[in-house]
Amino acid sequence: MTEDKKHQEKRFSATTPAKRFFKLAGMSASITRNIATQKVKGLFVDEEARQKSQEQLYADIGKQIAETLGEMKGAVMKVGQIASQVKDILPEEVSQALEVLQKASPPMPYTVIRKQFIKALGEPPETLFAEFSDTPFAAASIGQVHRARTHDGQDVVVKIQYPGVKESCDSDLRHLKRLLKLAGLVKVSKEAIDATFNEIRQTLHEELDYEHEAQNLLFFAEHYRNHPKVIVPGLVKELSAETILTLTYVAGDSLAEVKAPRYSQDTINQIGYLIFETFGRQIYDLHAVHSDPHPGNFAFRPDGTLIIFDFGAVKRIQPETTDKLRALIRDVLEGRIDTIDDHMRKIGARTQDAAPIPASYYKEWLDIVMVPFQDYQPFDFGRSTIHKRAAKKAQTDALKVIGQFQPVAETMYIDRVLTGHYWTLMDLGVQAAFRPLVEQIVLNKPNA
Repeated sequence: MTEDKKHQEKRFSATTPAKRFFKLAGMSASITRNIATQKVKGLFVDEEARQKSQEQLYADIGKQIAETLGEMKGAVMKVGQIASQVKDILPEEVSQALEVLQKASPPMPYTVIRKQFIKALGEPPETLFAEFSDTPFAAASIGQVHRARTHDGQDVVVKIQYPGVKESCDSDLRHLKRLLKLAGLVKVSKEAIDATFNEIRQTLHEELDYEHEAQNLLFFAEHYRNHPKVIVPGLVKELSAETILTLTYVAGDSLAEVKAPRYSQDTINQIGYLIFETFGRQIYDLHAVHSDPHPGNFAFRPDGTLIIFDFGAVKRIQPETTDKLRALIRDVLEGRIDTIDDHMRKIGARTQDAAPIPASYYKEWLDIVMVPFQDYQPFDFGRSTIHKRAAKKAQTDALKVIGQFQPVAETMYIDRVLTGHYWTLMDLGVQAAFRPLVEQIVLNKPNA
């Protein structure tokens, strides 16, 4: 066995809550020291130098958190991925540094995979399958995926959960929340951060239960059974368990492969329209949305087909929540800007006893984020600058509205879906008019 493989196995064997706690505690102590040092240094420099020093500190902290959570995998890595998208929780520089966690992570050794199979299904993969690739083609925060072939000749993909992830989930989240608070990085109220972490905990427990994911898969497979352009893989039940999930292999191209000449601009536009319609209807009609928009969870075909993988993260949405969102969007589309602050309070996005925010503030934001929906003309996502304008405005507004807004646990995953697919539409270079579709899905206008 090589030294590299020995190191990998040693890293994955460190799965007890106690060992993971000390890893997080060490990270927190280091961050706390650095913050204290920066505060002392800030006493002897001007405001501009102090601001630059703080930005660099937060960027360094974000890198340190990303490296630690990425190495630990599991629940804390998943929280890091979510935090990189939920901008209200951590400083912007920290959130940006955590974006690296969205990328594929190093796989675990095959010896660990083999043990997981024996524990879950009683036999190793070389016995359960006619063929099994010991090299994964995808690795993420809580598990990795391998290609295989069943004894009856069916091509499948097999998702295997990392050992110790479920057992350490609650302690990981509890310690990470406490350590982030102690380090002074959390920007929102105790109530808001508690609600956010409770929502993450509930969703993670569902995502860590592959039998629950199998039920989600069957639910969505039935929903899209007769859909001409949306495909969901089938479940191979006899080769699945709580930590092993075997699915039929469905061929498709990755996001990076959706390029000319194999894909025409018309086809790309159709795919973008289908993505927007599919997830919009999941939110507002189905009240259950596939809430992990990572590009690796989707594949495409030149005929405009969308293939959806990984149904571990599925958010069930209360009808009352979508009713509140419908009311907000209706007023936005009809130009009633003066009602938005009240809608934000009803949704729970405003902190308790926060002072009213003028309609002009919301109008400035709507002039940025609503550009694709302002009229009935196609919007070119390939040339979109919405994210840059939004980041610039967020930085400008940071001091103006500090403490006025808070993340909403109930809609956090909806926000994640929308922002995630914005990047997908941008990467694809979609050119489409979405205003009619918004009016149709959200406002129930049949002739939109």
